[in-house]
Amino acid sequence: MPANRQFLIDHLPKGKLGPDVFTLAEGPMPSPKDGEVLLRTRYISLDAANRAWMWGATYRAALSAGQVMAGGALAEVVESRDPGFAPGDFVFADTGWQDYAALPAKHLQKLGTATPITYLMSVYGIAGLTAYFGLLECGRPKAGETVVVSAAAGSVGMFVGQIAKIKGCRTVGIAGGADKCAFLTSKLGYDAAVDYKAGDTRRALRAACPDGIDVYFDNVGGDILEACLANMKNYGRIACCGAVSQYDAPAPHGPRGVPGLIVTKRLNLRGFVVMDFEDRYDTALADLKSWVESGKLKVYEDIIDGFENLPAALIGLLAGENIGKRMVKVV
Repeated sequence: MPANRQFLIDHLPKGKLGPDVFTLAEGPMPSPKDGEVLLRTRYISLDAANRAWMWGATYRAALSAGQVMAGGALAEVVESRDPGFAPGDFVFADTGWQDYAALPAKHLQKLGTATPITYLMSVYGIAGLTAYFGLLECGRPKAGETVVVSAAAGSVGMFVGQIAKIKGCRTVGIAGGADKCAFLTSKLGYDAAVDYKAGDTRRALRAACPDGIDVYFDNVGGDILEACLANMKNYGRIACCGAVSQYDAPAPHGPRGVPGLIVTKRLNLRGFVVMDFEDRYDTALADLKSWVESGKLKVYEDIIDGFENLPAALIGLLAGENIGKRMVKVV
C-alpha cells in the first residue's frame, strides 16, 4: 500500500511564517467509507488564505497544531464508494497537504477537462472565479471607469485587470517591484502600474488616477487599502477579496481614517468569498473559457515541482515571489 506523505502543523506561528511551522510525516493511505471517495492529489493550491486560516476561524474552522495543513487541490479519483464519481475523474477538494485523502462525495467539486489541466486550478478554478465575481458582482465596473487592482500580478489580480479591460475600463495595477510593474503593462494590458515598494503609494496613485478611482479590487488591505481610500471617487466601490499584507505581519493593522472617508465619499465596501456565487459558476466558466479561447484573457501560472517544496512555496508566495497562480505539482 502506498505511503501517504503529509505536512502537519507543528505549531501556529505568531509572526512571519517559517519552515519550522511544518513537519513532514508519513501515514497510511486512507480507505473510503460508503459515500466517500479516495483522492490522490495532483496539484496543491497555494493561496494567501492558507496563512490567514492560522490566525483563527474565518469562513472555515481555525487550524490547530497537530493537524494536516489545510489546502485545496486538483485531485484524481482513485476509488469511489459513491455513484457520482468514478476512478479517473478530476475534482477540486479540500484535501490538505497530503498525497491521499478520503472525503465525502458531497464535499467534492467535479471538474471538466482543460489543456493544460492546471487551468482547472487557475483560470477555471478558484482564482478565475474569484476575479470574475469579485469584480463584476461586487465592484460592478462600467465602461470608461478607472479600476485599480492590488497584488495585480498575483493569481486573482492577474485576471481582475484583464476582465476590467474586456469590460472597457481603464486599469491601474499595484505590484511590488519594477519587473512586476513592467509585466502588468506589457503582458496583461494594464494602462498603468504603481510600484508600492518605490515610495509614496498615495501620491503615485494620484498621478496614475488623476480623476480618482471608481472601483478598487483589494487583495492586500493595510497601507495600500488606506492609500486607495484616499483616492476614491465619490460613490466608489471596493471589492474586499483579501488582506495578504496583514496575514503574515507581526502587528496587523487596518487603514486609518476609514469611517470618515466612507461617509464623506459615500463608498460601498463589500467583502465576499467565491462560494457565495456557487450557483452561478457555469455562467462564469462559459465567459472565462470564451475569453481564453479568443485570446482576450491570458493565463500565467507558477508551478513548483515536488511535494516537499510546499512550505517554501507558501512562504515565497507570502513574500510576493509569484507571478500568476502558484501551485505545487505532487505527481
